[in-house]
Amino acid sequence: MFMRSLIKKTFATLLTAAGLATAAHAWPDQPITLVVPYTPGTGIDLVARQLSARLPALLGQPVIVENIAGASGNIGSERVARAKPDGYTLMVQVNTLVMNRSLYKTLSYDPVNDFAPVSLTSWGTLLLVTNPNVQKATSVQQMVAAAKAAPGRLSYATPGVGTPHHLSMALLMQGTGTEMLHVPYKGTAGAVTDLLGGRIDYMFLPVHVALQHIQAGKLKAIATGSGKRLPQLPDVPTLAEAGVTADNVDMWYGVLAPKGTPPDVVKRLNTEIAKVLKQPEVAKSFESQGMVPASSTPADFGALVKKDADRWAGVVKRGNITAD
Repeated sequence: MFMRSLIKKTFATLLTAAGLATAAHAWPDQPITLVVPYTPGTGIDLVARQLSARLPALLGQPVIVENIAGASGNIGSERVARAKPDGYTLMVQVNTLVMNRSLYKTLSYDPVNDFAPVSLTSWGTLLLVTNPNVQKATSVQQMVAAAKAAPGRLSYATPGVGTPHHLSMALLMQGTGTEMLHVPYKGTAGAVTDLLGGRIDYMFLPVHVALQHIQAGKLKAIATGSGKRLPQLPDVPTLAEAGVTADNVDMWYGVLAPKGTPPDVVKRLNTEIAKVLKQPEVAKSFESQGMVPASSTPADFGALVKKDADRWAGVVKRGNITAD
């Protein structure tokens, strides 16, 4: 009897282990959803749609993009933070995610600790631009001198409070001891219209938005927020070269999963996303939005997210900026 009981228990244990192993290896066995916490057509949306078009061939399951916009990305982000951590609900985000951690005092989720970093996907560069028909500054130094000569008189536009464009300018002003008037818009289009019309003095703009106007002579780039000069604008210095900051204000884009997602699932996703990012067609598509593909390990992406959250928290605190 004892031996029979022992055999039954051993057999049951083996079946359970086999079942668990089969369940683990079965992922994915249903469609995967990529949540984009912003409207269609944004850089984040482009990243998601490139992944959704190419990951199915690697994962064997459909990958669906779901846009859940609102509250500067917080509605969609919270949805993912509260989702079941099974690898079937993921999020594509930009560094606005960690900026929101300091900007909003009443968030019901933690933008850093409630997610499992999966992979970096790309970098996007911001350019500091002005209207050459309104402002004669051709360098950051000249802009700083003009701003110090008339504190609060020069203006700068942003697509909204707490956006990367806004906090990048806040960092610049803190680094140079200047003060300019912030004019927030509901999106980029209206801000660019007024900048081109001479009603705004300065603005940080993504490369793909600014470049056509720079090439037409309607805008002038006086600094790039990247860590190195851009091939398209080799004569435009970086903010570091201009003495503003030792760091850059590039925007990172990446994929995150709910906290608690199994490490083996995260690892598989990381591996397959890296394969997608190496495809030439993806690089070409990203380039149209001023982005450069860039992969990473989950650990490295997590370290970047934490570091960026701490950096922008300092900028928000020093500037007494709030979005609530």
